[in-house]
Amino acid sequence: MELSDYQRLSRRTAEYPREAWLAYPALGLAGEAGEVAEHAKKAIRDEDGTVSDERKAAMSKELGDVLWYVAQIATELELSLDEIAEQNLEKLLSRQQRGVLNGDGDDR
Repeated sequence: MELSDYQRLSRRTAEYPREAWLAYPALGLAGEAGEVAEHAKKAIRDEDGTVSDERKAAMSKELGDVLWYVAQIATELELSLDEIAEQNLEKLLSRQQRGVLNGDGDDR
C-alpha cells in the first residue's frame, strides 16, 4: 500500500471534534508513541532485550495507531505523507553523505 492511499483511506475513520482538529490527533500520536515505548521498556526489563512474537504483534498494532495519527495530522495540515517521507529521506541521506547523521540541530 502506498502512503498516499493509506492517508486517503484512513481519513474515512477520522472522527474527532472539529474544534480539536490539531490537538486531538497530536495528543493521540503522543499517547500511541508512548505505548510503543512502553513495550520497548518492558522488553528490556522483562525479556532481557529480546522481543517475543507476542510483543512484536502488540507493537505492530501500536505502530499502526501511530501511523493513523501521523496521517491525520498530515491531512489536517494539508500535507502529503508521500512528500513527507520523501523529504525526510532526502534530509537523512544528505546528512549521511556529509557525515553528520550524529549531532545536534535540525540544520546540520
